[in-house]
Amino acid sequence: MVTVGDSPWLSEHDLDGDVLFGLVSDTHIPEARSTLFDEVYEAFRGVDAILHGGDIHDVIVLDWLEAIAPVIGVRGNGDDGSSGRPVAPDDRRLAHNQLIRAGGKRIGMTHAFPEFPYQGAMPIEDAMQRYWDGPVDIVVAGDTHVPHVTWRDEILIVNSGSPTYPRNLQTQLGTIGFLEIRGGNVDAWIEQLH
Repeated sequence: MVTVGDSPWLSEHDLDGDVLFGLVSDTHIPEARSTLFDEVYEAFRGVDAILHGGDIHDVIVLDWLEAIAPVIGVRGNGDDGSSGRPVAPDDRRLAHNQLIRAGGKRIGMTHAFPEFPYQGAMPIEDAMQRYWDGPVDIVVAGDTHVPHVTWRDEILIVNSGSPTYPRNLQTQLGTIGFLEIRGGNVDAWIEQLH
């Protein structure tokens, strides 16, 4: 396993059976606010696992979420000291990239992914090889703070946005996402917190 700093470049997980994931990214605690909104916890009650797409900033967020369900996370640029922020400490739940096998699907999670093709973007096949050593069926990412569920080249790409700092504007109730794998079928959606 290759490590970057003290965190692995890629960690792998196998989950049995059907799974309902709660998706969250770009919590920016304590930059956006001192705690997560209570609405995040309420919305995630009943999920089987929570995937955090990075820019956690304070790893205590993983503890808060783990009170609801097991957490798997990735390090974001803000967790690695960008813009003069402190570097988040190593944590057993974090890697730069995660590969999760669940319900016969391969889910790749990273913080920043070339979600939409643009001139100069890394081809999706190259990105999958770089982050997960091969193709995945589903990509979970963060970074942009803009939520979306998109199909690209038969790959489902989900960005849950930010629950605390939506669209990189100001602190307010934002969005989270869900990814459900049941009987080999995949569904993903975004929810606005109220």
